[in-house]
Amino acid sequence: MELIRRAALLAPIVLLGACTTTQIHERTLDNGLKIIVQENHRAPVVVSQVWYKVGAIDEPEGLTGISHVLEHLMFKGTKTLKPGEFSRIIAAEGGRENAFTGNDYTAYFQTLEKSRLPVSFRLEADRMQNLVFDESEFQKEAAVVREERRLRTEDNPEALTYEQFNATAYTVHPYRHPIVGWMKDLEAHTLDDMKQWYSNWYAPNNATLVVAGDVRPAEVFSLAEQYFGKLPVRKTARRNIPAEPAQTSARHSTVKAPAKVPYYITGYHVPVLGHGKDEDVYALSVLAGVLDGGNSARLTRELVRGSQVAASAGAGFNGMARGPGMFMLDGTPASGKTVAELESALMQQVERLKQEMVSEDELKRIKAQVLASDIFGRDSVFYQAMRIGMMETIGLDYRTMDDYLDNIKKVTPEKMREVAQKYLVVSNQTTTVLEPQPMNTKSRRKPMPGGGHGRH
Repeated sequence: MELIRRAALLAPIVLLGACTTTQIHERTLDNGLKIIVQENHRAPVVVSQVWYKVGAIDEPEGLTGISHVLEHLMFKGTKTLKPGEFSRIIAAEGGRENAFTGNDYTAYFQTLEKSRLPVSFRLEADRMQNLVFDESEFQKEAAVVREERRLRTEDNPEALTYEQFNATAYTVHPYRHPIVGWMKDLEAHTLDDMKQWYSNWYAPNNATLVVAGDVRPAEVFSLAEQYFGKLPVRKTARRNIPAEPAQTSARHSTVKAPAKVPYYITGYHVPVLGHGKDEDVYALSVLAGVLDGGNSARLTRELVRGSQVAASAGAGFNGMARGPGMFMLDGTPASGKTVAELESALMQQVERLKQEMVSEDELKRIKAQVLASDIFGRDSVFYQAMRIGMMETIGLDYRTMDDYLDNIKKVTPEKMREVAQKYLVVSNQTTTVLEPQPMNTKSRRKPMPGGGHGRH
């Protein structure tokens, strides 16, 4: 399984792409399960994804990380399958499967030869209602997740700094909690907590089934009716998410951890799509691309190669989320340079965005990136399904994709300067700095097999 960190850590620009939705078909079963089918007949492959509308944003104090722990348990057996049998069946069918948990969702997926789609539906329908909760399996997976947290966050100074940044930037909104959860909460989870979380959220009327690939919609709908149609509607939980109050003054925090080099991260609260300020969101997306979008973007060109004040520097903005967004910049000072010098250079770039118009040549480069992203998106069946599932789960209509390129093209230099002046201000800014402490190599844990990406 994987954890989807927001901005991860800083993606330069989150693009929806603009694949046409004319080949997308949808239907909702009587039990509330929404099914969306994207036809793509380039190869005899199908991707099936089940998206549940529950993630870290839904977790109350004391239960942080529970969505991710339950994700692990979803592979530990049902009334008819033994622990691990789900994965063994998919492997025997020549497929691949996994899952991921984010702030706004939890999703499960399989990639198979197209004739094997019924296998995926049978297994997913089974664990949507028949999961078995065993104390021994729970304790083993809870220990795996705690170790995952130690390796990915507590032994990773940049991840630790990012976690502290969120805890500082958000005062009441649940985005202040890490997706993997705080260690004290991971140590306190019980099997009954898992049962209740599963009962609260895992129901057909709280899920979207997305299928993309070499399929016919009518056949997919018929199969879905066969395997999922009998699942009963269940009352699902709804939580009032506290609104983050407007920030009125700059915030700062410091992380002291064993590390070789310092790390700087700063961010500004900004809107996301669907919250009434979409024009600003499109302009912020392009603004992030001006700063960070390859070797020709400003931060790399001017701070890394030019003044050489930074060993690395980036900017990122994710305009797709259920909660409030964040426009972020980060970096590591070059050898012989200080964090203060790096910060000064980054803030000069921010001030430049607020004072100067972005040139037409730079705008052309960003729009070319959008087009390239769209082309790559068309080439990936998995990405097509993921984009649809994500948008649906956070409450955006996937048809928004149809207008995305046009809306990006409408962004003007004047609008970019306007949003920079509106949002990238000191009173709306949070900064966290990693102060390196001496390294103790003897105490460091070894990376997990597979590059640290744990498997269920």
